Amino acid sequence: MPTQRDGAPASEREPLPDPRVTDGTSVTSDTTDGTASANEAESAATASRPGNFVGEIVFAVLCVAIGILALVVASQIHVPPTANTVGPQVFPYIVGGVLSVVGLATLIAVFFGARGEAEDSEDADATMGTDWLTVAKLVVFFLAHAFLIEYIGWPFAAALLFFGAAWALGATSLWRAAVAGLAMGLVIELAFGVGLGLSLPAGPLLNWIPIFNG
Repeated sequence: MPTQRDGAPASEREPLPDPRVTDGTSVTSDTTDGTASANEAESAATASRPGNFVGEIVFAVLCVAIGILALVVASQIHVPPTANTVGPQVFPYIVGGVLSVVGLATLIAVFFGARGEAEDSEDADATMGTDWLTVAKLVVFFLAHAFLIEYIGWPFAAALLFFGAAWALGATSLWRAAVAGLAMGLVIELAFGVGLGLSLPAGPLLNWIPIFNG
């Protein structure tokens, strides 16, 4: 016969409480709640970093500035009398207008509290600061591109910009970047400079070719 305790058979005693359950709440539930709270705290800390706010402001201001600059430059493009309805000013006006509107909308949204959040698929460390050296390299190549268009022509200036951006961002095969940049510059020159008549100077290295000098 089973051993008795407190005058009751062992089969009739109440089962001992499960040490994993406290006040009706399981340890698993506590662990889940703790993990969720930690994730919420981390997300709130990431969203409130000053760097995110400043970076979004700088991005919006740059978009507006570049858009306005594009509109000003487009207004100074010479339109030949023989130009058709889609003249050389149309495309720069569209780009400048879109950049200005997007930058202004982003600036207003940021001031009203909107913050961009990294997607789960993004391979980026939110705790790392801005790589200002890379930013400086990109700015230098962009300015060199704008300055050299008149002297070496659009295709080669565009190729230099593409190559410089690839190098600044850590491309491993630089010769492929150079070939791709030159091909992109030539295609844009043929499509917009020759085809649409936009003011894209081919430069002294290509002016001797009839298709670029026509």
